[in-house]
Amino acid sequence: MEASLDKDYKGNLSILALVIREPPLHQPMYYFLSMLSLNDLGVSLSTLPTVLATFCFNYRQVGFDACLVQMFFIHTFSFMESGILLAMSFDRFVAICDPLRYSTVLTNSRILALGMGILTKSFTTLFPFPFLVKRLPFCKGNVLHHSYCLHPDLMKVACGDIRVNNIYGLFVVIFTYGVDSVFILLSYALILRAVLAIASQEQRLKALNTCISHICAVLAFYVPIIAVSMIHRFWKSAPAVVHVMMSNVYLFVPPMLNPIIYSVKTKEIRKGILKVFHKSQT
Repeated sequence: MEASLDKDYKGNLSILALVIREPPLHQPMYYFLSMLSLNDLGVSLSTLPTVLATFCFNYRQVGFDACLVQMFFIHTFSFMESGILLAMSFDRFVAICDPLRYSTVLTNSRILALGMGILTKSFTTLFPFPFLVKRLPFCKGNVLHHSYCLHPDLMKVACGDIRVNNIYGLFVVIFTYGVDSVFILLSYALILRAVLAIASQEQRLKALNTCISHICAVLAFYVPIIAVSMIHRFWKSAPAVVHVMMSNVYLFVPPMLNPIIYSVKTKEIRKGILKVFHKSQT
């Protein structure tokens, strides 16, 4: 676990530093990638206190208020990641379907507005969660399944009426993951239609190649979410370790994989890494 967190920090900090210091990367696609890296750092940092306490110091206690704060930030960063991936799919849609207007559509001010919109939407949507949880009595024990606090975990040990929490939680999931994933799919359906209309096979492959990194990032994020949802719904008798492992995959794998995906699949990022490496050798 500690190794995974270490890779998260190093990989995402490297991407951020690279985009900041390399002028060729001062483009909309890489600004969105910077948002993704910054958000992935937020996911890792929000889990860091209890993960380190559990695995490094064998300290397995957390205060109730601290648990609520951690729950809020974990879910907020997770929902922000979905919004950033949607913004990145819009970036690919404009770049491929309307390339002549790319620089006028995705200006710096609009990118900043998109980022602030994603932050505001996630923050305001998740803001009621701590208050909805705090009003509940807890009498089914005080042991959580994970080394960090999640809303479903807290609902398992609550003994009051949790219908409001469950209904609002379902609304938030549909409103965020559901809507975002539908628009991502729509973007790629339109991209695919535009690509298939290109006469040259070489140009078609070139256009699709610019989307591979983003498609991999989307899969790395949404596949674990779908797997966790399926296990919770259809395999309720699954051992606790399965739930724990899948939740860890859902939280820790995307922040670790995203820098690797973009470093391997994006030529400009590879060039930037090699440039920095050569400078360090001279």
